[in-house]
Amino acid sequence: MLDLLAIPLLACLVLTGIHVYLGLHVLARGVIFADLALAQVAALGLSVAALAGHSLQSNAAYWYALAFTVAGAGLFAVSRVHRGSVPQEAIIGIAYAVSAALAVLVVDRVPQGSEHIKQLLVGSILTVTPGEVAALTATYAVIGVVHWAIRRPLLEISFDPDGARARGRAFRAWDFVFYLSFGFVVTSSVRLVGVLLVFAYLIVPAVVGILLAHGVAARLLVGWGIGVGVSVVGLLASWAWDLPTGAAIVSTFGALLAAVALGLASWSVIRQVRSDGVRALTGIATAAAAVVGLAGALLLAVPRMDHLWLDWLEQAAPAVRLLFLDADEREADAESRRAIHEGVLELDRARRIQQEAQWGTRPISNEMQERVRQYIAGRTEMITGDRMVLVALKQRARERQRYLLGLPMTVAGFGAAAAGVWYRRLRRARD
Repeated sequence: MLDLLAIPLLACLVLTGIHVYLGLHVLARGVIFADLALAQVAALGLSVAALAGHSLQSNAAYWYALAFTVAGAGLFAVSRVHRGSVPQEAIIGIAYAVSAALAVLVVDRVPQGSEHIKQLLVGSILTVTPGEVAALTATYAVIGVVHWAIRRPLLEISFDPDGARARGRAFRAWDFVFYLSFGFVVTSSVRLVGVLLVFAYLIVPAVVGILLAHGVAARLLVGWGIGVGVSVVGLLASWAWDLPTGAAIVSTFGALLAAVALGLASWSVIRQVRSDGVRALTGIATAAAAVVGLAGALLLAVPRMDHLWLDWLEQAAPAVRLLFLDADEREADAESRRAIHEGVLELDRARRIQQEAQWGTRPISNEMQERVRQYIAGRTEMITGDRMVLVALKQRARERQRYLLGLPMTVAGFGAAAAGVWYRRLRRARD
């Protein structure tokens, strides 16, 4: 495992180093989707290179992508300087949408276009080579040194644009330098890891840094720590559960950001409770009551839709499901579940035999292999039939739950929510 993941992990660490820093600039400028748009422009350049017959990993493809990205960087720099009635975010959004549409049109003419799109989205970081990581490191090191040398004007136009204009900074020139270097980074990254990973490494660590720290240096350290931790966890998760690596890392970034937001929200609630007492929970209780009322109303109005909360409740406490079935239905439910359990075990055993025969670890005749195949097909159909029985029983239970469970939930939930709203208005009037 270490031999397989060592080089991809090193590539993720290199991405973290430069992307977090540039992400802080992007957030300070308020052009959140500039990186995603530039990444898509680079992907368009790679698509055009593929249409011209070049491999995505070739030098020709890189220069195609870089040429497109430099043009996009120039457009974004000009749109920021010339502020008219059209916001810069609109220009960025249009550039992203048009680039994505053009990329689809181009890959439609490229052999194996679907695989091409998948690689552009999530990349193939597991196949990255030590030479590619070394080249990436050298490129980013040069850009990092350049940014360090000119850090004062770049930080000013990102974090204090009005002050930079007042001090007479060559705003257009420095802005283009930033977007040009940004374009080099995006072009190099997209070719290896795809559009989604580029966006995740640029934005998520920087957002967490802003949420948890103050000052550029502190936010940079937090972002670097987040990037390293998520890279390790995402790679290990993709290995343990046999998941697409790029998608696993992006999903890990999303899970971490959700956890941080939940933690900060919980801490805010705790502080409010310490300050105002239990009445600080009125808003949360009102929202929870409204959710309960809405869930009950949906069960009452559309009992046959998927009510996930009720499915989870019945899975945790089967008595809830059995309570709404008669004696014969309970017996059918038990028999079907027992048959499914036994069938799944038998299927696993048959599939192991089939795999061992395919790999040559268990020599069996062709006739026996055919019997195993037919047995698997028959067992699968039987399990499907038993599952359909369970679905039918669940629908019967839902028809009874709609009145015995949905109606009380609707009345109680919306009633409590209305009481909460009335109480909050009363408090405001008294205050």
